[in-house]
Amino acid sequence: MHAEQVAKDIKVIVLDCDGVLTDGGLYYDSEGNVSKRFNVQDGLGIKVVQKAGIPVAVITGLDSEAVKSRIASLGIDDYFAGFLDKMECLEIIRSKYGVSFEHMAYVGDDWVDLGPMRAVGLPVAVANAQPETKDIALLVTQARGGEGAVREVIRFILKAQGKLEQAMSRWNV
Repeated sequence: MHAEQVAKDIKVIVLDCDGVLTDGGLYYDSEGNVSKRFNVQDGLGIKVVQKAGIPVAVITGLDSEAVKSRIASLGIDDYFAGFLDKMECLEIIRSKYGVSFEHMAYVGDDWVDLGPMRAVGLPVAVANAQPETKDIALLVTQARGGEGAVREVIRFILKAQGKLEQAMSRWNV
């Protein structure tokens, strides 16, 4: 099945964090604190898709204060940190929203994302994902993780659902 057809029925978007919402880099300062870089266009896309009625969840293998802060600022309620086995979290999200896995999208970049990507209807890999991750993806973004890949996925889903123009209308003059 084509990605566009599947995207029409997506009800929930689930994101990995490191390598998807960020560029995957871990920036350490002289005191050992970690900071991460997020893309502002991804953030706006998340707010827009939430307003369009599609919830966004994040499952990440690492637990970081920087990520917690960004997730909170985006109003993402479904945040699971420190989970390398992501299927349990995916099931919690699926159950909360009462959707089947086929109505979920998952965006990943690495081997820890393979399980959720195999389970959902719309598995997406970012441009710089591991080859095995790209191999099972129905959609591979042109943008790299942390460089607008999430926004690209959101645009793709909103367009497939006929909601893109309405989502953009707030800024059309």
